[in-house]
Amino acid sequence: MDEAFANPDIRRRAELLTVLSREHSGRKHGVHAPELAAKVGVPERTLRRLITELREEGEAIVATPETGYYMAATPDDIRICCGFLRSRAMRSLANEARLRRIPLPELLGQLHLPT
Repeated sequence: MDEAFANPDIRRRAELLTVLSREHSGRKHGVHAPELAAKVGVPERTLRRLITELREEGEAIVATPETGYYMAATPDDIRICCGFLRSRAMRSLANEARLRRIPLPELLGQLHLPT
């Protein structure tokens, strides 16, 4: 049996890559999750999981809240998305530090040198 038929996620990832590559390459052609999920025929939660898996495999699927998802067409597309992801991650880490009642540098394991 063909592996793509045995594993529906392989088929879904392939469909997602096809849609993004053909219709949504570059920042001007971004698409928001509800529309992209409908095009691929999956729930939004599944779409987000598939995008995470594809990114982990090295696919240059980028996004920001303003643009939606698209295939990176330039290094600038990747830079902008990485800036957004870093900002979101730092906000989450700052929230964790506040919940634990410790300074963010301590949470991040930064060394404290005597002065």
